[in-house]
Amino acid sequence: MAVTTLGSGIQVLSESIPGVRSAAVGVWVPQGSAHDGEDVLGASHLLEHMVFRGTQHRSREQIALALESLGGSLDAFTSREHTSFQARVLDEHLPQALDVLADLVLFPTLLDEDLELERRIVLEEISAVEDAPEDFAFELHGQHLWDRHPYGTSILGTRDTVSAMEGDALRDLHRSRYGAGGMVVAATGNVAHDRVVELAAHYFRSAADGVPETTIPDPRSVEGREVHVRRETAQTHIVTGTVIPPRADRRRYPLVLLAAAMGGGMSSRLFRRIREELGLAYSVYTFQSFYSRAGISGIYAGTRHGGAGRVIDAIREELATLAREGLPREDLVQVKSQVKGQIMLSLESPGARLYRLAGFALHQEPFTTLDELLSRIDRVTEAEVAESAAEFFHPDRQCLLRLGP
Repeated sequence: MAVTTLGSGIQVLSESIPGVRSAAVGVWVPQGSAHDGEDVLGASHLLEHMVFRGTQHRSREQIALALESLGGSLDAFTSREHTSFQARVLDEHLPQALDVLADLVLFPTLLDEDLELERRIVLEEISAVEDAPEDFAFELHGQHLWDRHPYGTSILGTRDTVSAMEGDALRDLHRSRYGAGGMVVAATGNVAHDRVVELAAHYFRSAADGVPETTIPDPRSVEGREVHVRRETAQTHIVTGTVIPPRADRRRYPLVLLAAAMGGGMSSRLFRRIREELGLAYSVYTFQSFYSRAGISGIYAGTRHGGAGRVIDAIREELATLAREGLPREDLVQVKSQVKGQIMLSLESPGARLYRLAGFALHQEPFTTLDELLSRIDRVTEAEVAESAAEFFHPDRQCLLRLGP
């Protein structure tokens, strides 16, 4: 890995991956849904959509063709704390990829007539989530768990805020937040760092200086609760979870191991208990996200309506056992091997390596090689796992949401 900070403040990172003929490249802007104000919820996401409507140099059709005509791809997403634009191309087309990405990030036209069209698309996206009970259950759970904290708001915004969004608000957001300060440009694959820096310095030379400081508040203290949202669905969807420490906290590693042991695959405790032994669910798994101020660790299960109570009881029993006993030595050894293998297999593509690489700059973390990461997992002790299990996995700490009749 190599990193260079341009005079404008943009951080440029690269990682060469031997044996590939492709390049994955992305741009990250420090603006996400957690920065949206209550009156403009969804602004970050809507702005991400709007940049693809046209730039000062390319029409919407030209943007779509610019990399697809070369066999490449172009994509974007909005997260809680960042907005990202990425491209995947043959290594020889890296200049074209950075040209298109810079055009999208720095020079969108953001026209009012385009806003009306894109607004309708986002409203359809909101409808799609509401029509997908599993997705909707996660949205509702986040609102109740975070209790009006920005991490619990919908990334898409609400029908009211999206419908009321004005072009000036998006143009102001772009002008104030899409500057060089805090911006990250990263590339992985068959790339040379000096060349990536040269191209980034050229195509992003017009980036405005600086970016205003934005602060996400710490979440409130966590209280266990149970919520039942009544809705006619084919299954009852159960999401339970709690707030955990942020990404930089040392307990991140034992928490990852605990989640894997609970619901990280066919050998996990919840899969064996709820699916294999009780036959009450097709889909049951754990999930985790780590942000700058806090994180979330939770469990999802979908079951027939008559089985919801038994599924909830089984989840609580497994949580209580884990909180009381931690992981036996043999289980900890097994789950360490599982997590390490998953990490290595997931990082075989330049695209996956790109997200990992950018994460170090976005979270102000020192670069960790894969060998160092595996060693850090190996060093997690039984005592550390037991301590985290007792503090964060007790059933009384969980916010549980049921979506169904």
